[in-house]
Amino acid sequence: MEVVTKIAQLKSIVERVKGEGKTIGLVPTMGYLHEGHLTLAKAARVENDLVIMSIFVNPTQFGPNEDFQSYPRDLERDKRLAKSAGVHVIFAPSVEEMYPSDGGISIHAGRQSEILCGASRPGHFNGVLQVVTKLFHLAEPDRAYFGQKDAQQVAIVQTLVRDYNFPLEIRTVPIVREEDGLAKSSRNVYLSKREREEAPAIYEALQIAKETFLSSRDVKNALNEATTHMMRKTSGTIDYLELLSYPDLQPVNEDTKEFLLATAVYIGKTRLIDNIIFSIKGETTNV
Repeated sequence: MEVVTKIAQLKSIVERVKGEGKTIGLVPTMGYLHEGHLTLAKAARVENDLVIMSIFVNPTQFGPNEDFQSYPRDLERDKRLAKSAGVHVIFAPSVEEMYPSDGGISIHAGRQSEILCGASRPGHFNGVLQVVTKLFHLAEPDRAYFGQKDAQQVAIVQTLVRDYNFPLEIRTVPIVREEDGLAKSSRNVYLSKREREEAPAIYEALQIAKETFLSSRDVKNALNEATTHMMRKTSGTIDYLELLSYPDLQPVNEDTKEFLLATAVYIGKTRLIDNIIFSIKGETTNV
């Protein structure tokens, strides 16, 4: 496994691999790897000749009161885990390497970015699209791998690739969960013992909402049932809890076939997100 920190180094590897007619899979991450990231890497390994994992805590997707400086970082640990998952190249640039100058050109993520996480994190998805656009150009992947945990992010990246004709495929991998159902996340390390015990109620609430909706087709009732469960089982504060069509993220109507149940909840000071994607028949599907 190679570890490179410079764009020129990465481009040299990509040029060589492309010249040999081989395929590239890209796994974009912000590091502090967990099983979810490794599942993405393993999926990329199956489908590609070369797997590139980026490890870059992207400042442009953090708001002024968010945790950029305190976001967990451990590159040595990440190297060991990435190697165990079959990653061939880690690209771990500095902020200065990725953003050496600012010409004032920005990317606006559009209406999909103004709801769910985007409603309380203005500019967040603009920053996501900024960094993935750069990574797509630098790594020239045939396929890029994202986790379903941030279904809104996946939908927005899919829209970017579709509407701007990026020559790659977006692959999504189902959420990796702890045994008690909590979605794995780098932010779980922030939870106290009591908060960690409460956190599985988030996924429980989503399951309740799904079953309630499938039996009643009543969006308001489904969300009320989920809210009641979370308020009873946790000391958390709900940022949002919504049932929308997927992947266009619009209000549900009689023609909706694919659904996204998504929530963000503050457990203590930690903001946790989770979602369920399901069809009209109630069968969970991939994004």
